[in-house]
Amino acid sequence: MEEIWLKRYPVDVPAEINPDRYASLPEMFENAVLAYADKVAFINKGEAMTFHQLEEHSRAFAAYLQQELGLKKGDRVALMMPNLLQYPIALFGILRAGMIVVNVNPLYTSPELQHQLNDSGATAIVIVANFARTLEKVIGYSQIRHVILTHVGDQFSVAKKIVVNFVLQYIKRQIPQYHLPGAVPFGTALRKGQQLQYVKPDIINTDVAFLQYTGGTSGLAKGVMLTHRNMLSNLEQVKASYGSLLQSGQELVVTALPLYHVFALTINCLLFIERGGKNLLITSPRDISAMVKELSRYPFSAITGVHTLFNTLLNHAAFKKLDFSTLRFSVSGGMPGQKTLAEQWQRLTGQHLNEGYGLTECSPLVTSNPHDLKTYSGSVGIPVPSTEIRLLNSKGKSALLGEPGELWVRGPQVMLGYWRQYAATQQVLQDGWLATGDIATMDDQGFLRIVDRKKDMILVSGFNVYPNEIERVVAMHPKVLESAVVGVPNHISGERVKIFVVRKDSRLSKDELLAHCRRYLTGYKVPRIVVFRDQLPKSNLGKILRRELRNERE
Repeated sequence: MEEIWLKRYPVDVPAEINPDRYASLPEMFENAVLAYADKVAFINKGEAMTFHQLEEHSRAFAAYLQQELGLKKGDRVALMMPNLLQYPIALFGILRAGMIVVNVNPLYTSPELQHQLNDSGATAIVIVANFARTLEKVIGYSQIRHVILTHVGDQFSVAKKIVVNFVLQYIKRQIPQYHLPGAVPFGTALRKGQQLQYVKPDIINTDVAFLQYTGGTSGLAKGVMLTHRNMLSNLEQVKASYGSLLQSGQELVVTALPLYHVFALTINCLLFIERGGKNLLITSPRDISAMVKELSRYPFSAITGVHTLFNTLLNHAAFKKLDFSTLRFSVSGGMPGQKTLAEQWQRLTGQHLNEGYGLTECSPLVTSNPHDLKTYSGSVGIPVPSTEIRLLNSKGKSALLGEPGELWVRGPQVMLGYWRQYAATQQVLQDGWLATGDIATMDDQGFLRIVDRKKDMILVSGFNVYPNEIERVVAMHPKVLESAVVGVPNHISGERVKIFVVRKDSRLSKDELLAHCRRYLTGYKVPRIVVFRDQLPKSNLGKILRRELRNERE
């Protein structure tokens, strides 16, 4: 496909990036902690950690893994915790030891955790006590030999640590009883590591740095192999696209998205480490009131999220009273955005909500809206530097401009493959091209619009119906908070459209909603089944889980 999008690049955005600027993630990290040693790197619940402290702690943890546990380069170490100060310490400790980070969603069920531990072959895990009981149920069926256990307050000052951990365990009772004999406290691991020698391993950029597991919507989750070069390339692509908006050593980014997810891992953690910025870690983003109270204490300049998070914030009275004068960088990703929400965000904050598109297999960023765009475009932007794309229609031919086609991507950020799954890798990777499974269109400037997931498409009497289109229309109704569309089997039309709606105004009726849909949608796209719900099922990232709704009976 002709790279027509290059003509739309702002003047300060290059067509290509250097994917080999750093030899490894530890090299990038070590340069950053030296340059910004005395600046704050992470803040969590009022406690700050400087770049220098992060360097010392992560070096001690790396030494502990190498010398005390005897782990080697390439061994897999699982991380199972929300956004805490312990996370970046363990993250960079594992990477500096030359080992592979296996990020685990702490809300996983026991079977999900067992699959991921066994599939990755992880032999060590760092886990927060709140979820230790889940590990207890499956550790005997895994290869885990070493458990490093932490509590939420372990990196706080002594007095605060005691209070926080006591409240969580005995007042809020958020830590179920567990039995993990031989588990080593995180603080003990750091203290031992401080007395041990850290040996810098020989890391090359094609070494695997992360196993990021997909959501498993089509079966068991697969481990996406992301190399040091993949992650560093995407870091350079993000910098090339957004770098002019950020001042080195001056930024504070709100990190409500979990760092174990690749979106926040690259955009929040790696980008702001490299630029010397602060990460304000939000441990429990579902507690919106507590999150807003935390935001009121800091002059934040950047925030990332998915549209469900931004939607929730915009409907919170206290959030509307915050000072947004320092905000310069707002990024939405992970799921399709909506015009109504973007316009509300701009009216409140004075800042454009910049939408991008990515996926785990691409480290994750593929496209972004140009940083000089000032209003909502309705698209996910144009390909980031050093990224090729093509759209293939249902016949496997190149789609015309404006014609829907499956999006394929090639670039230095594309994964090495799926861990130990050669056949699955071959299905999606061909000559460096990744088949994303997403249906998109492109306009004459190179702007992409994601029509829908290929697997979410609904076939009504032979016509393609894309849930995102219907959800965008429904979102325009002032009495709707959020919605989700799925297809359900029907013996006459093949499938029919079913919509789940969370009302902002309880007076919204089915007839009123359907009348609104008929004004904007052709007949076969109008929902045939409407279900009002108090809430929709969501992942820990905030994505609405259509697959759970699809499995519900009428």
